[in-house]
Amino acid sequence: MSKLTDKVAIVTGASKGIGASIATHLADEGAAVVVNYASSKDGADRVVAEITREGGSAIAVQANVARQADIERLFSEAQKAFGPLDILVNNAGIYEFSPLEDVTEEHFHRQFDLNVLGLLLASKEALKHFGPAGGSIVNISSGAGLGPSLTGIQAYCAAKHAVVGLTRQLAHELGPFGITVNSVAPGFMRSNEASERQWAGYGEAGQTALVERIAMRRLGTAQDIANAVLFFASDLAGFVNGQILAVDGGK
Repeated sequence: MSKLTDKVAIVTGASKGIGASIATHLADEGAAVVVNYASSKDGADRVVAEITREGGSAIAVQANVARQADIERLFSEAQKAFGPLDILVNNAGIYEFSPLEDVTEEHFHRQFDLNVLGLLLASKEALKHFGPAGGSIVNISSGAGLGPSLTGIQAYCAAKHAVVGLTRQLAHELGPFGITVNSVAPGFMRSNEASERQWAGYGEAGQTALVERIAMRRLGTAQDIANAVLFFASDLAGFVNGQILAVDGGK
């Protein structure tokens, strides 16, 4: 039997990259998956098509997770399609560079509205939809939330530190209800078009220097992150709570 047979999962920001890989991996293990997207309907539809082609169950639901009304609709659609929730993966996020001298209020709020407020609103709404046995929340943080990282990501770094703090706080608050809350913190990745453009921008010398910072001498992939999420979402992690797992190749 697959690890997630008869489970229901919502994956936010699942139309591409890491989120898409998480959604397909959860479906491969038997979960019915709600593929959330903000604007990329075509991408979300492709993920759903891939899951259903392999015999799984999935639907795509548009929602901006930084908006309470959208969050309520997302969870309502999930409930109508598949019943009570078992797994929430808070993956939706935004990653922007800005030199410190160019940081604006708008830049700050874009980072925190989606990366932090969205996670908090989704987790709050999930409480209404988990069954009596509880469930699992998995937050996608970042190596930038564990310590200093690249220059030019001050607001992102602060937001991902907030995700780490929220993970530990929510684990403390929700554990008595049978709900575990853990986080996966990706290191340097090649997981979508944006990361590929960023990678290309480093140039050959910069790429070599970056890889040499990683013990395993390669960048991470979306599958690496999906595998870690699968562990936290499964019964194998039933007594694992409030943990931050760095998936960074030993940076």
